[in-house]
Amino acid sequence: MFPNPRTGASLILSFRLASRGILIIGSGPLAASRAFAALEADASHVYILAKGGLRSACEEIQWRVRERQLEFIDWDQLVDLDAWLTGRTDIALACITDTLLGSPLRSRASTEELYILLQKHRIPVNTTDTPDLCNYSFTSSHRFLDPTTGEPTPLQVGVTTNGEGCRLASRITREVVARLPKDVGCAVQSVGRMRRLAKSKTMDDTDADEVSAEDSGVLTPNRPVEEPTLHRLKWVAQVSEYWPLSKLATLSEEEMLELTVDKPLNPPTIHSLSPTPKPGRIVLLGSGPGHPALLTLLTHQILTTHADLVLADKLVPQGVLDLIPSKAELVIAKKFPGNADKSQEEMMDLAVQGARKGLCVVRLKQGDPSIYARSSEEVLFFRARGFEPLLVPGISSALAGPTFGGIPLTHRGVAESVVVCTGVGRGGRGVQMPEYERGRTLVILMGVARLQRVVDALLGVSSPTHYPPYLPIAIIERASLPDQRVTSGTLSTIVQALEAGGPQRPPGMIVVGWSVLGLWGDGAAGAGVLDDGEGDEGARRERDEQRVKEWLGGEGWRVREGLDEAWAGLDKGWLERGVS
Repeated sequence: MFPNPRTGASLILSFRLASRGILIIGSGPLAASRAFAALEADASHVYILAKGGLRSACEEIQWRVRERQLEFIDWDQLVDLDAWLTGRTDIALACITDTLLGSPLRSRASTEELYILLQKHRIPVNTTDTPDLCNYSFTSSHRFLDPTTGEPTPLQVGVTTNGEGCRLASRITREVVARLPKDVGCAVQSVGRMRRLAKSKTMDDTDADEVSAEDSGVLTPNRPVEEPTLHRLKWVAQVSEYWPLSKLATLSEEEMLELTVDKPLNPPTIHSLSPTPKPGRIVLLGSGPGHPALLTLLTHQILTTHADLVLADKLVPQGVLDLIPSKAELVIAKKFPGNADKSQEEMMDLAVQGARKGLCVVRLKQGDPSIYARSSEEVLFFRARGFEPLLVPGISSALAGPTFGGIPLTHRGVAESVVVCTGVGRGGRGVQMPEYERGRTLVILMGVARLQRVVDALLGVSSPTHYPPYLPIAIIERASLPDQRVTSGTLSTIVQALEAGGPQRPPGMIVVGWSVLGLWGDGAAGAGVLDDGEGDEGARRERDEQRVKEWLGGEGWRVREGLDEAWAGLDKGWLERGVS
């Protein structure tokens, strides 16, 4: 019993336009896209037929005409399209693009006339957004590139919805492509190379495409194919069917010859080749602000399932380190003042050594690895040694820390923008701070240990930054952890406040700006901050000082210990379920 045909499908074909041309009617971006596809398909001529002259065409078409890739025909100067088509026997396809919805350049009646004329000359037609005036349709396609060289591979995929949803076809294509390995096109190249090697004993390259045992099992070349060639082609067919795509993509010339030349008539297995050492890899992970429940799902999975060697920064909290299984080796950076660069080099060298042994090496950093965590220099270091690391983002402490401290980074009427900077001067130079803006929240990382210098820079002692001494500031230490501490005050009192609190609790961060008081109590202290930014400077300062006095209750600063009750009340089992 054979299946009954169900109509409504497309006969999806793929072909090159070698020595044939295409006629594209319209000169907008869609016409340019069709022209580019035709050029990549080796079209001998691409004719652009449109009204308004070349100046009315989109920029891409104008450029391709100047580069002599296209031939532009001004419809306004064309006397007889019927006669012109009669003299153009090289046109294999036509597409009408000036019917695109949103660009009503051609009426239905005009489109039908054009369609009938092209049909008269036996030229297949595609009419945009008009399925009933189409003999063929374009698929939403993607051409795979070699991820190493950037050169096109033979592999293309296409999706059609038969006119029911072009945008949806594009989305489906993207999702299909995203689920395929990036080097899948290289696998196709390897198989093509093996096919040619398998046939080379009995036929030259001219006849290579006439045999495709792996495609149909039917051999119909112009001359008989010798028995060994048939077996070699069957080997290639089995390798194509069963071997991992990643293995096919990385086959060496020697391995291809092992598979296809002078082998016994038994199909090889993946184990018949010399074993290739398992390639190691390096992953840069961000551990978030500190609380284990704030790890991303991907970070948690890599850390607990895939890691063989974990190289952790010294301030990654114990709760995160406890998640690392005992089978994985843990090394914690020996960073201390004066040894930071040497320790950084040691960790990078250890990562490369581990990856060369085939290990999955995890560089575990605080927060997000791309924010003041030296991940960029590590990426370049590893890349120069043959490893392309995977950079996995984490929840940045610059964003999460203020939230745990009860401080909104933006707040309507109080703070409109955020700037993140470091409190460490580059190369031993003085700390540089951005100028004061009333509606900006400033987040300073790695500045608590040198707080006096940071405050001096903000107050303009070392540079004209113009931060007012009564401006709210908060220091958040050990954000998201049970011993979190938030010290709030003003630029004029915060140094004394931190000293009065006893030993510091790294890691810490500094938040500067009116957002520090934005969520205090009923929010009245921060109400109208930006509205008060206008008018007389003396009056504004008086209102601001009164605002701060009400916020601090007449004291110089305020200290809050521990997490908010809502976080403190979450039992450990619930948190573990949240990250499992």
